[in-house]
Amino acid sequence: MASTETPAKATGRNDDLAGLEAGLDALDAVRVDRTPVREVLLKKVLPPLVAVALVIVAWQLLVWAEVTEDYKLPAPSAVWTSVADMWLQGTLLEVVWTSVSRGLLGFLLALAIGTPLGLLVARVKFVRAAIGPILSGLQSLPSVAWVPPAVIWLGLNDQMMFAVILLGAVPSIANGLVSGVDQVPPLFLRAGRTLGATGLRGTWHIVLPAALPGYVAGLKQGWAFSWRSLMAAEIIASSPDLGLGLGQLLENGRNNADMPGVFLAIILILIVGIAIDLLIFSPLERWVLRSRGLLVKS
Repeated sequence: MASTETPAKATGRNDDLAGLEAGLDALDAVRVDRTPVREVLLKKVLPPLVAVALVIVAWQLLVWAEVTEDYKLPAPSAVWTSVADMWLQGTLLEVVWTSVSRGLLGFLLALAIGTPLGLLVARVKFVRAAIGPILSGLQSLPSVAWVPPAVIWLGLNDQMMFAVILLGAVPSIANGLVSGVDQVPPLFLRAGRTLGATGLRGTWHIVLPAALPGYVAGLKQGWAFSWRSLMAAEIIASSPDLGLGLGQLLENGRNNADMPGVFLAIILILIVGIAIDLLIFSPLERWVLRSRGLLVKS
């Protein structure tokens, strides 16, 4: 039977289909152009600098208004003098590196323990029933609570510091991975089994990539717990053998009633936390979002 459709209608339908395919391709094509440097400076660098400047101005205005005594609220210039003194003495970078090196090494150890533990809890029902509630409880337990027993068990040394970091960070990393695995669509797992990705291969090629958003969130929280745990340990446990870290610098300022030193330690602790987030975790989050087509510009 001859087709009753005219050539013009057939051509129009083909054009419509071609237009539809082009539209779908355009939706799939995610632009990954790099943001110009000037735009990065204006949108990402300038706002926090302005915020810091406003805080310093407000701080100085409070000092001029004499809302409290000088020994309680030092002027920004007094804190800057403390920075300059430590820099001239050559101790500023040493103090910062003592804490940063401990924090990063402790976090890497927590990462090595928390990742397989999280996978085990997420994939084995019996282990989840046995350990899952304990991990949640440990995550809510203040890390400072581990300092006294860690000192008694291990003494005043770096091993005690790492133990406190691990007890604070491992539950966050493991729970983050468990949350990420729980959000993996079952269709992915069935497709992986169909293609032969079972056991460790399925975990490596299917589960972990799909669980990355939750895992990265757990890593970020794990670092926050690592840093806070370390500061708590350095403030409470002091010994010449441990060296001078940021937490001990803060405690020394309190003992000596040196408020410029106290403010300096707080500012340095804050700067390190922000720097680690900007240099490590923010690029990692952007990479995860970009790989899923959720970030157009970076």
